[in-house]
Amino acid sequence: MLRKLCRQVGQQVGQQARFTAYRTFSSTKALRKDAAPQEAAESGPPKNILVEKDKNITLIGINRPQQRNAIDSLTASQLCDAFATFEADDTSPVAVLYGVGGSFCSGFDILEISTDEKEEISVDILMRPEGSVGPTRRQIKKPVVCGINGYCIANGLELALMCDLRVMEESAVLGFFNRRFGVPMLDAGTIRLPAMIGLSRALDLILTGRPVGSQEAHDIGLVNRIVPTGTALGNALELATCIAKFPQRALIHDRNSVYSSTFETSTFHQAVQNEVMFTSREIIEDMQNGIKWFNQTFQPDNTHSWLKRDRSMADWDDEEVAEAAAQKEKLKQEQEAALAEAEKQKQAEKDQKKSKKAEEKPAESADSKDPKDKPTEK
Repeated sequence: MLRKLCRQVGQQVGQQARFTAYRTFSSTKALRKDAAPQEAAESGPPKNILVEKDKNITLIGINRPQQRNAIDSLTASQLCDAFATFEADDTSPVAVLYGVGGSFCSGFDILEISTDEKEEISVDILMRPEGSVGPTRRQIKKPVVCGINGYCIANGLELALMCDLRVMEESAVLGFFNRRFGVPMLDAGTIRLPAMIGLSRALDLILTGRPVGSQEAHDIGLVNRIVPTGTALGNALELATCIAKFPQRALIHDRNSVYSSTFETSTFHQAVQNEVMFTSREIIEDMQNGIKWFNQTFQPDNTHSWLKRDRSMADWDDEEVAEAAAQKEKLKQEQEAALAEAEKQKQAEKDQKKSKKAEEKPAESADSKDPKDKPTEK
């Protein structure tokens, strides 16, 4: 009897202890849930867009690797702010856009506008003035180079088309995969793509939504460079540095004229007028300074080569390739100079032979005179 009573008391104590432990665990869990929004509010919104500078180049990175860099409304807003800051920065002539992690961008984050609990889908996010994934519905004021790695699909591909030049890793994949889900293109891709690769090819990619590899993308003019896997950002940065070396006023003038003739004008005459009207007084001054420098640097005696280069034009490659190209260029110039010297020496020898023959001719004519013509001795 005593043993049975002790067993019942023990069971009650155990149940009470388990209930106390469960209540403590539940309370702690509830406190953590309540504390999470407070911690998020104190730390501020997540940094989905990373902005930094490498010398005078602005680097803008999409930082949502867990979502394959899919862009939600907060990320799109931060990306617009990053580009606005870059455009207002007079010390940075070129920007590089890239994706953190294994992909460039997988498009708009559909999970933000469609969940199991929410049957209706709001399209307000997609109808933003600047674009659903960034400032895609306007022209950026300065050049932007895009480094493409992993997946660059759907609206992410439209974001890449916003950039001036695209550097693509050999293992990366492009495509309008949104075709599979009935999601339309809303970030100016239907405008930019036909202008870049032609109507027929653009329709092929847009209507089929098929994946496009790096070689095909390069062959049709969709990307400008193919680089080894893992080097898109580095090569994009070197290409941007190459562009930043040039006088920027004339470069921006030519860039604006190209975009105007492609998207804003309907006739050749109007495009030519815009090309002239875009020329400012500052551009004329830069041009005059460039001509003065050219005249002071290249003298008339530099006949074998009028173009001197500090580095090869392949200076977006690594140092070894650039050095090899410079050595090749130097050897070529030396061969040209040697060839010119040989031609000069050959011409001198010809002239010398001609003059020698001219001297020998009077002597031969004197010896060949008739003896009857000679005076006779008396």
